[in-house]
Amino acid sequence: QVPRAPSQPLASSESRRFTNKHSKKALKASLTLGILLGMFFVAWLPFFVTNVAQAVCDCVPDGFFDVLTWLGYCNSTMNPIIYPLFMRDFKRAMGKFLPCCRRSAEPRPSAISLSMRNSNSGPRAATSLKNVL
Repeated sequence: QVPRAPSQPLASSESRRFTNKHSKKALKASLTLGILLGMFFVAWLPFFVTNVAQAVCDCVPDGFFDVLTWLGYCNSTMNPIIYPLFMRDFKRAMGKFLPCCRRSAEPRPSAISLSMRNSNSGPRAATSLKNVL
């Protein structure tokens, strides 16, 4: 038998933890995608099937067709509700840009600080007009 080095069990436990973390994220992403696609098909598939039937036999009542159209529209209103429920990043982005969703302890960054952050130019040493010209 070969003795094990003390770092091997640690590496395997870290590997398992890393795998479990990514497995949970993948499972959550799959669940979110499944819910979104499922709702899309439940809402829009009857509309498209009825639309084809209407083109072939002209046998679908106008009121029923309108109900199916509005069912599809309702699906579009559900997406902004589903995304924040299942996606933390989406929830954070909504909180940053919508005043109604922002926490009081989280101030909105000013345009100057955003400009400085995006331009990759941090605070500079004192620069005079002579040095620039």
